[in-house]
Amino acid sequence: MTETSNGPIVSFHLTRYPDLGAMRHMAFDRPVLGRTPGLVFWRLLGSGRGASTSAGADLRRWALLAVWREERALDGFLSDSPVAARWRREARESWQVRLAPLTSRGRWNGVDPFGPLLRNTRERDPCGPVAVLTRASIRPRRLVAFYRSVPGVDRLLAEQDGCLASVGVGEWPLARQGTFSLWRDAAAVRDFAHRGRAHRQVIGRTRAQGWYSEELFARFSPYASEGTWDGADPLA
Repeated sequence: MTETSNGPIVSFHLTRYPDLGAMRHMAFDRPVLGRTPGLVFWRLLGSGRGASTSAGADLRRWALLAVWREERALDGFLSDSPVAARWRREARESWQVRLAPLTSRGRWNGVDPFGPLLRNTRERDPCGPVAVLTRASIRPRRLVAFYRSVPGVDRLLAEQDGCLASVGVGEWPLARQGTFSLWRDAAAVRDFAHRGRAHRQVIGRTRAQGWYSEELFARFSPYASEGTWDGADPLA
């Protein structure tokens, strides 16, 4: 996947460290990222264990989601930033992908991070692989119901034909959670969203019972992936 973009792009980075000392980077990387040229929106994210979206966390694996003013800003970050240099130096495993937004609805802490990019990004072939990002702020009184629903959705995701890889991500323990997943094509995404009984039931309950105070759903065309995720590049 070698396609490039002349306008704003999104990137997702997943890094696994050899020990729990990586937790300190969640604090120390924030001022560095805040000063990064061309970085217009970013979130440092913890990750779940394996592909699960359950409450368990993998304290050795961390993610960065970023929106860049242009592709060369990402190139500059990867070549010059001490954050990217540490990934190369210390990570046991690292994977990253560049993403062109296809659709987006919702907000993230009151911000629409991807909507402005949709107006400036040319249409791309929807028949290729698709990346999906979901994110929600769960109302405290709905936390128990949310996490009781997770095992059924996890089982469905593991059995779903066309899901190439998936990871649970979050900003705050328990209450601000999401997923990043890669799919063979848009048809596979639709099959999971609409044909899986467990997933349909959860979607219905979130709407009827108001589980979320804020949510976001976005799809992307992934390109220029690099590195490994659980031993392989799922987009290779």
